[in-house]
Amino acid sequence: MTATLRVRGSVRQISGTLVMGVVNASPESFSDAGQYATLDDRIALADGLVAAGADVIDIGGQSAITNQPEVQAALEIERVVPIVEWVHRAHPDVLISVDTYKPPVVDAVLAAGADIINDVSGLLHPEVAGQAGAAGAALVIMHNRARPKVRLQDPDLYDDVLADVVSFLATRMERAVQAGMPREGIVLDPGPDFTKTPQQTLAVLRGLDALRALGRPLLLALSRKDFLGAILNRPPRGRDAGSLAALALLGAAGGNIARVHDVAASVDVVRTVEHLMGRQELSGTYLLPEELRHERGAAGSPAAT
Repeated sequence: MTATLRVRGSVRQISGTLVMGVVNASPESFSDAGQYATLDDRIALADGLVAAGADVIDIGGQSAITNQPEVQAALEIERVVPIVEWVHRAHPDVLISVDTYKPPVVDAVLAAGADIINDVSGLLHPEVAGQAGAAGAALVIMHNRARPKVRLQDPDLYDDVLADVVSFLATRMERAVQAGMPREGIVLDPGPDFTKTPQQTLAVLRGLDALRALGRPLLLALSRKDFLGAILNRPPRGRDAGSLAALALLGAAGGNIARVHDVAASVDVVRTVEHLMGRQELSGTYLLPEELRHERGAAGSPAAT
């Protein structure tokens, strides 16, 4: 699938998968656990993600973790705007996404240079769609049957979880269009783990073709998620191999943006998938250079195998 996405007046053809690196500007992050505590740490992280090949940087000032209250909009702005401004100046070719659903934060980050609003609330505040549309920014709409920061996992919540995701996102997309958001600027996120048990998340991910039929790019926010923890019996930082496996399988269809923590490894996965799927090709005359055929030993000679 090739998807078209309009961002700030430019149209991007997404035949494969764009890689979105995560910058958590929140000490309560479930994955980073406050590892990047200062603004300098977070800017250095963003810089490293770009160097590793990220097409998009996603900046969040409020973690989705559910054992803490929502962050006040003013604090969220304080956390994310300086990073948005820095990435906008330092890496003008990289798309900037901000993970927020609060209208005051949306106004602030769009003014600072954000290109994408990543709304994990499922348009809790419909005016966010109008704000993004007026600025020419793209908008991610995520399936979520609860208010942000509220944990809802009920095996009996859905008669058909995949049908619910498709219906919810189709309806929210129409609301966004009515609010002034151009359809070609919308990205859809099936919301792995959000108001879903691990098994419900798997049921949705196995049926993504039904969601692709809506004709919009998909955000694959798979990295380190709880459904992988359930499969692998590992905490978040032990789920990277599973994250890459999920990306390889679900990214094969194309038309995706993958939100990831390990950008360098994810870029390698995407590049490999693109060549295996025939969307990228090696020259028929290309031969691997000698320096890439062997690991080098301490003295510069090929290492023993």
